[in-house]
Amino acid sequence: MAAAAQLATPHPATAMQKIVILGATSGIALEVERQLALRGCELLLVARSPQRLAELRADLLVRGAQQALTYSANLASIQQHAALFDFIRGAFADFDTVLLAYGSMHNQKDSETSVDVLLEELQVNFVSAAAILNWFAVDLERRGTGCLAAITSVAGDRGRRSNYVYGSAKGGLSLFLQGLRSRLYPAGVRVITIKPGPVQTPMTDDLPNAARFADPEQVARDIVRALERRSPDVLYTPKIWRYIMTAVQQIPESIFKRLSF
Repeated sequence: MAAAAQLATPHPATAMQKIVILGATSGIALEVERQLALRGCELLLVARSPQRLAELRADLLVRGAQQALTYSANLASIQQHAALFDFIRGAFADFDTVLLAYGSMHNQKDSETSVDVLLEELQVNFVSAAAILNWFAVDLERRGTGCLAAITSVAGDRGRRSNYVYGSAKGGLSLFLQGLRSRLYPAGVRVITIKPGPVQTPMTDDLPNAARFADPEQVARDIVRALERRSPDVLYTPKIWRYIMTAVQQIPESIFKRLSF
């Protein structure tokens, strides 16, 4: 009986108390933060706009956040990462959870016709994300605790003609997280890859059928639950996308390349 009870014991909710949010003013992050505030969590919010961060901090404190620190930085600029981490070491050193929630999505045609746009898409969504995650990975690995989570996309599961530049950046990040998960597993640090389907956010407002995209509040609930449980390793949200992408991955390349989506 004792062994059965031990197996049934869930991961304690107290494991998630101090959370760093990278890209705190993004559409999905805003919903996540509101739910974390209701749980009385302590938050460190990182984004570019000091004004938006100040407004967000005030809102989250009213909603119940125990603490809400802010730091203004352009996370796509790797040169700013060291200063950010110095600030975290001084003001939020015992953080236990990190959520990377920033990104960009340019028009695919712009990425095809401009090398600068293409490189910016890769820099924001993959290169800078991998760089900043490594800072946190080193710290959590040393402490032997914590959870790293990053929002990628179902677009990274298969290269589609309509968004393969964005998709390749997100796919690269997903593969990086898979390796990071393996590296940090012996240290007891969990790594969660979050793969949303299309979500109603300002980044997707101009896309066709945007009104049919997933509700960001629902997606945020799935993310918060995963952070609390420190699982699964890969979260598709809404969950139907796991089945959709499993089917998409089974389409032979000879057929897939003919599809227009």
